[in-house]
Amino acid sequence: MCNLYSHMRSQAEIRAAARAMRDGLGNLPPMPGIYPDYSAPIVRTGPDGVRELALARWGLPTPPSMLSGSGRDPGVTNVRNAKSPHWRRWLGVENRCLVPFTSFSEPGRNPETGKSEPVWFSFGEERPLAFFAGIWVPQWTSTRKVKTGPETIDLFAFLTCQPNDEVGAIHPKAMPVILTDAEQFEYWMTAPAADALLLQRPLPDGALRIVARGGRQDPPAAPEPAAQGSLLL
Repeated sequence: MCNLYSHMRSQAEIRAAARAMRDGLGNLPPMPGIYPDYSAPIVRTGPDGVRELALARWGLPTPPSMLSGSGRDPGVTNVRNAKSPHWRRWLGVENRCLVPFTSFSEPGRNPETGKSEPVWFSFGEERPLAFFAGIWVPQWTSTRKVKTGPETIDLFAFLTCQPNDEVGAIHPKAMPVILTDAEQFEYWMTAPAADALLLQRPLPDGALRIVARGGRQDPPAAPEPAAQGSLLL
């Protein structure tokens, strides 16, 4: 299950690729590590029908049957069962979105130490822009964190599916649903739900590659330069 991804491309590139006509983000900094409940960019259709770039928090409302009873709802980051009534109500075009990313991680194991580590996937070392097939919910009120209490916020998550070969070798349970070209972007954003859900499928084997291991962000942070006059041992 993908619970960590990165976005390192410009707003202009997102707007052009997703045909977004409005941008309400201001200056978006690079985001090498996006975690659950972080605010992140999505491309959605606004109430006036204009496609726009906006921020939302990662994690859709949790099904009531899965809540602990504490009053806290941390959110669900990945959606698999699109037939569930809980998710089905948000599968119309008004709740579909594109989630830009440049790489995503799945939990793997270090082959030398056996310890758990993030394994980062992308379409290449240059980390080109791509999009997850997303769902968003406007102005949902819940308690994400006890210390902040109830909040009314826009939320999003993305679909998952069976993994392809390279992701399945690391995480055999699932991979995000990834859209790769303008035709797929438009189809996800405009087609009837039954047709749009045909895109809930793995990428072809060999489409992705591992670009990093072990770091909590991608690309990895550059090492600190050695102090002048010090020795590197």
